[in-house]
Amino acid sequence: MIQLEVWGNHALFSRPELKTERVSYDVPTPSAARGIVESIFYHPGLKWKISRIYILNPTRFVSIQRNEIKDKISCQTIRQAAQGKSQDLYLSTSQSIVQRSSLLLKNVHYVIEAHFEMTSQAAPSDNPGKFQDITIRRMEKGQCFHTPYLGCREFPAAFRRWPGGTIETNHETRDLGLMLYDFDYSDPQNIQPTYFRAKLEDGVLDLRDCEVLR
Repeated sequence: MIQLEVWGNHALFSRPELKTERVSYDVPTPSAARGIVESIFYHPGLKWKISRIYILNPTRFVSIQRNEIKDKISCQTIRQAAQGKSQDLYLSTSQSIVQRSSLLLKNVHYVIEAHFEMTSQAAPSDNPGKFQDITIRRMEKGQCFHTPYLGCREFPAAFRRWPGGTIETNHETRDLGLMLYDFDYSDPQNIQPTYFRAKLEDGVLDLRDCEVLR
């Protein structure tokens, strides 16, 4: 089990039901928290599971406007270009750019508690103690495979190993409703989102025994 402290100026854990104008959940989704942990240490021989997410700062939102591209190059266009047909493989920013609003979280601070399970892809020399030591060493040295981010890559996260002791949360208790849990990759041709009923208890999102809905 590890405890990873992460913080940043802004975060955007997008609600999938609101696609055009991005709106953040009040707290990190389990999949976003898992992505942060995996950015520090990932190995096919283990699978990370998020146990709890501690919310340290009060929940505050801020609305901003961002420039985004509304179009994308289609697979058909790329295929035709590969076959020698004349196709423009670029997007004109002046024609495709749109300004959209986003509702972000401001001044966020979390402690992610996670554990891992060994998978069938682990080598004979791999063991839980080895993976635990590697993860702790990387947290303490500030090492990562890529910069962890808070929902979107525009919002990088600072991190360190939680030094221990009592975690002083924001003490909020409320029902957060139905929330994205993760994606089911068991069928690569039909990846499905999964959800759970999220509830904040004294500033802690407990995921250990939550019911996952498909």
